[in-house]
Amino acid sequence: MIQNFDQSDRRILTFPAVHPCEGISPATLLNSLIKLAQNICNYQSKLFATQRKNARQIIRQIGLLLLFFEEIRDCGLVLSDSVVLCFSELHLAFQKVQFLLEDCTREGARLWILIKCQVVATQFRVLIRAIATALDVLPLNLIDVGDEVKELVELVAKQARKAKIEADPEDEWALTQVFSILDHFEKGIETDSSFLKRVLDCLEIRNWNDVNKEIKFLEEQIDFQSSDCDEREVPFLSSLLGLMSYCRGVIFETWNHRNNDQSDARHSIEALSCINTEDFRCPISLELMTDPVTVSTGQTYDRSSIQRWLKAGNMTCPKTGERLTSTELVPNTTLRKLIQQFCADIGICSSNSGSRSRDIARTISPGSPAAAEAMKFLSRFLARRLVFGSSEQKTKAAYEIRLLAKSNICNRSCLIDAGTILPLINLLSSSLDHYTQEIAISALLKLSKHICGKKEIIESGGLKPIVAVLKRGLSLEAKQMAAATIFYLASVKAYRKLIGETPEVVPALVELIKDGTTCGKKNGVVAIFGLLLHSGNHQRVFASGIIPLLMDILSSSDNNELIADSLAVLAVIAESVDGTFAILQTSALSTIPRILQSSPSRAAREYCITVLLSLCKNGGAEAIAILAKDHSVMSSLYSLLTDGTSHGSSQARALIKILHKFHETSSSGMIASEVPCERQVRVR
Repeated sequence: MIQNFDQSDRRILTFPAVHPCEGISPATLLNSLIKLAQNICNYQSKLFATQRKNARQIIRQIGLLLLFFEEIRDCGLVLSDSVVLCFSELHLAFQKVQFLLEDCTREGARLWILIKCQVVATQFRVLIRAIATALDVLPLNLIDVGDEVKELVELVAKQARKAKIEADPEDEWALTQVFSILDHFEKGIETDSSFLKRVLDCLEIRNWNDVNKEIKFLEEQIDFQSSDCDEREVPFLSSLLGLMSYCRGVIFETWNHRNNDQSDARHSIEALSCINTEDFRCPISLELMTDPVTVSTGQTYDRSSIQRWLKAGNMTCPKTGERLTSTELVPNTTLRKLIQQFCADIGICSSNSGSRSRDIARTISPGSPAAAEAMKFLSRFLARRLVFGSSEQKTKAAYEIRLLAKSNICNRSCLIDAGTILPLINLLSSSLDHYTQEIAISALLKLSKHICGKKEIIESGGLKPIVAVLKRGLSLEAKQMAAATIFYLASVKAYRKLIGETPEVVPALVELIKDGTTCGKKNGVVAIFGLLLHSGNHQRVFASGIIPLLMDILSSSDNNELIADSLAVLAVIAESVDGTFAILQTSALSTIPRILQSSPSRAAREYCITVLLSLCKNGGAEAIAILAKDHSVMSSLYSLLTDGTSHGSSQARALIKILHKFHETSSSGMIASEVPCERQVRVR
C-alpha cells in the first residue's frame, strides 16, 4: 500500500502522493495509515535545521492520531464507507507530510530549505488544514472507541483549524543574512568569516563535509533546472553555490576528508583516449554534442547551447571572444557521425548524451555576479594558502582547487588568473607524501585543460616537475595523472617539440605503459599519441621500444579502448617507412587482422585498416602477400564499406584495391613491379 518514499530521483519540494484505490479494504487502509503515521513520528528524533516549530507541531498531531488508529485496529472495528472516505483523505495528506519532512531533513538541502522557508511554511499550513478538514467530516459517532480517544481526535481537529503556521523568526533572520551576504559579494565586498560562520551555525552546517554536501545538492538542482529547460532559478542557485564554495574553502580550516576517503583522488583519475572526447564536447555545456554546428569563427558548439548564447544577446564566439560576422549555424555532419560512432562504441545513446547538460553560465561564464565575485575571492585565498600556508593548509588548498576546476571552465579561469599554478608546481616538487603529490598533480591536470592553464604551466617551468612525477612519482596514481597532464600540454602544437625533446618524457611514458594499470597504460599511450603529432618526435618514439609493448597489448588485453588507442599510435608510426619496418618485425600481420575481424569497436577496426594500409603501401609485396592469404580480411573490409565512417570507408576501399590488384597480378609474375612499394622489407 505504501510507496517507497525514499526516492532519490524525486525533486525536492514535490509531493507525488496518490489517493488510495477505491476498492481498497478498510483493514489495509488502516494498516497503511498506521505505518505512515509511525514513519512520520520517527522524524521527531531527526535534525530540523529550519522549520523546527512547524515540524514539531504536525508530528505531534499525527502522533495523537496514531493512538486513534491503533485503538481502532486493536478493537477490530468495522469501518463504514464514510469513515473509509475520510481515512483516504488523511492517507493522502500523510503521504505529503512525509515527503515534506523528508525534504526538511534531506542531507545537503539545509540552505535551500531556508531559502524556500516561506514556501515550506505554506506547505505545512496547507497540509495541517487538509488534516483538519478530513477530521471535521469524520463521523466519530460511527466509530466505537473510548471517549478519551475521541477527545484526542477532536483536540487535534481543533488545533489543526487554529494552528498558526509561519516561518520561524530564527529562519527569517538567517534568510535575511544570506541575502545580505550575497548582496555584499555582488558588490565586490568580502564578508567577515566570523559572521559567515554564525549563519552556517544557524543551519547546523558545522564542518567541511556538511558544506560539501550542500554544494553537491546545489549542483544537482542546477543540473535539474538546466535539463528541464526551466532556468529561472539557475542564477540564484549559482549565487548560493558560489557562497557555499567560498565557505568550504575559507571557513573550515579542519577537514577530515583525508582520513575518511583517501581514495578520492584516485577516483578522479581520468582514463584518456586517442579518440579525444574533449573534441566531441560542446565548449559551452561540456557535454557530448548531439547536434554540432559551426559558427562564423570556425568553432563548433552544440546547437541548443549556442542558440541559448545567441538568444541572450551575445554576438561573440564564446570560445575565442571574436565577434560573429553572422548568426548562421552550419551543421557539422562529419563530427556528428564521429560522435554517434563513439557513443555506439562505448555503449551509450548519443541522443541522451546531453541529457544532463549544464547551464552555459556554469561553464563559460559565472552563473551570477555574486558567484563571480565569490569565486575571485576564493581563488585569491587559495593562492595565498598555497604560498604561505602550513603543509596541511597547502594540501587542502590544492584539494579545493581540484574540486573547483573539475568541470567548470569559469572556475579554472579564475584560479589561473589568481596565480595558483606556480605554487601548485612548487607543491608538486616539495611533496613528501604521496597523498599531497596526488592532489597537487590532480589540480594541475584539471587546470591544464584550460588553454591559459597550459601556457602558464609551461611558462612557469612546470614541465620538469611534472615529468619528475611521471618518472619517479610517489604513487602509481600520481604517475598516471602526470601522463594525462602531459597529454593535455601536448595538445598545443607549439609545445609538442619541447615536450618530446625533454629526455625523460618518452622513456617514462613507455615505462608506464609497461608496468601501469589499465588506466595508466591508456594515459601513457595517449600521451605518446599526442607527441607523435609532431614528426620530430617519431624517431624518439621508435627508439623507445614502444612497438613490442603495443603489440603485447593487442595480443593480451581485453580492454577495447586500450586496444583502439594502441592501434591509433601504431597507425601514426606506420605512416613512415621506418615505422612500417619496425612494426613488420613483430606479429602485426597476424594480430591486427584478427582484431579487425573480432573487435566490437568500430574505431579499433578502422585503426586496424589504417595500419594495414600503411604496411601494404610501405612494406612492399611481401607484406601484401601475407595479408592477402588471410581470407577474413576482405570480408571485414567490405563490412566497413557500409557501416564505417567516411574516412574508414575510404581507407577500406584503398586497401581492397591493393589486395585485388595483388590477386590479379600474382598469377602473371608481375607482383614486384605492379605493387606499390617504397622499400622492400622482410616481414615475420
